[in-house]
Parts: sequence; structure tokens; C-alpha cells
Amino acid sequence: MRFVKMQGIGNDYIYVFCAQGWPEGLPALARRLSDRHFGVGGDGLVLIAPGEETDFRMRMFNSDGSEGEMCGNAARCVGKYVHDRGLTDKTALTLATAAGLRRLELRLDEAGRTASVRVDMGTPRLRPEEIPMRAAGEPGEGIRLRTAARDWTVYPVSMGNPHAVVFCGDPEALELPAVGPALEGHPAFPERANVEFVQVCGQDRLRVRVWERGSGETLACGTGACAALVAAAMTGRCGRSAEVALRGGALRVSWEADGHVYQEGPAEFVFEGETLL
Repeated sequence: MRFVKMQGIGNDYIYVFCAQGWPEGLPALARRLSDRHFGVGGDGLVLIAPGEETDFRMRMFNSDGSEGEMCGNAARCVGKYVHDRGLTDKTALTLATAAGLRRLELRLDEAGRTASVRVDMGTPRLRPEEIPMRAAGEPGEGIRLRTAARDWTVYPVSMGNPHAVVFCGDPEALELPAVGPALEGHPAFPERANVEFVQVCGQDRLRVRVWERGSGETLACGTGACAALVAAAMTGRCGRSAEVALRGGALRVSWEADGHVYQEGPAEFVFEGETLL
């Protein structure tokens, strides 16, 4: 099976183009290929196929084999993959995901290659039952959760997948392997949650560490960057457009007048190869 390794500000996935439909046994395949010692290595597996009512389709699996609804960094990489590999000459694309339709706008360099991708991430869902989350609360209202280590105030946001945003001081001071799993798998989140630890550095800058559902700590999360901006803007901590700095790099995220959240950033090829199934 041919594959391409790509990364979007350090969020690395294994990409496979499936012209004839999805392979079988995808959860096991994702676990095997994502293993950084015995496989290719990555935060997960992303499958691309021709679209039916859209230009292309995407499915993504985390490194533990669970299927995710959406990945913002992966969506940008899909845009670069299909354009720079000659599968389309369009620079405005529609992409079907498990979270719904996403629109991609490709920005090209002087050589005609994709330099960055802007993704319309859709409208955030903010009520706890929409996340889903077993809790009572109004949009923009922090919800208290207790873990064995401590109590946390989380702001639930869905960007097509569930997020719990936590505002804190220096995110680098946190022991994420100790605190991340307890929030990801908290009983309040029936489908688990991605967790963002967010430091507000100004009206137009956020600093974020991510504990990603099904993958653990990752260098970046596109949907997580969007959730962080939405939670910060909704609670008056920053404006509706900001640079979101993650461990692997920065994204530009804006929550615009149409109610949609947009994120823009780079996507890069790393290497390609063939693996024996």
C-alpha cells in the first residue's frame, strides 16, 4: 500500500488515496501504521477518496484506532495533497467529512504549489448537549468538573468533534500525561473529548497545548485551535480573530460575522513510501 506522510504544524498523519473505496479493517490498520516504533509513525491515519457530491471525501482515524469526525490540520493537508499531486487543479474545494461539509481555499506560491490552506470549519456548537456533554449550562458558561487530581472549569465547544477548553497560566507548566487522560475520559463526556489548555497572551494571541482524544498530546490540533478561539472570544478574553500558537507552530483563526470559524495555516509533505499489509 502506498502512503504519504504529511504534517500540519507538527500534527502528522499517514495519508492514503483510496481510488477504489475504503480498505477493510481500518481501526487495526490505523493502530499498526501509527506506531512510531513498528509502523510508519504518526498521530493517525487519513484516507482520501473522490467525492460523490463534493470534490473529495476524507476519513480520519486516531492512533488508537478510533475514528474522529474531523481534523483541521488534516483537512489542510488533504487540500495540498489533491492539488499538488495533480488530482485537481481547483483552488477552491469541497471536502466531505464525518462532521459535515468543509470548504478549502488554497493559496499557491509562485511555483504553483500549495503554500497554505484556509478552511471553513463551520459554525461551533456551544450547548452541552450538542458537544455532547452530560452537564447543565449555557453557552459561554464554565462547567466545573472534578478529577482525582483537582477541580477544573471547562468550556465545552464542538467543532464537529467534542472539545473541553481550560484557561490556565503557562500551559507548559502542566503535566499533561497526568491531567489530560482524566479530562479526555471524564464521565461528563460520553464520546470522550479533546482538551485544550489555553493561555491568553493578548486580544489577538492565544497559546495552547492539546491533549487529543485517541492520540494523547499532539503538537497541534486545528479543531482545538478553533475551539480555543471560540471559548476565549465568547467569554471576552480575546477578540474574534487571533493567532493561536501551538507547540508545532501557529494558525490564524477567526470567528467571522457569518457565524463560521475559519483557520489558515501551512501543510507539508514529509516523505512517501510503501508498506506491506
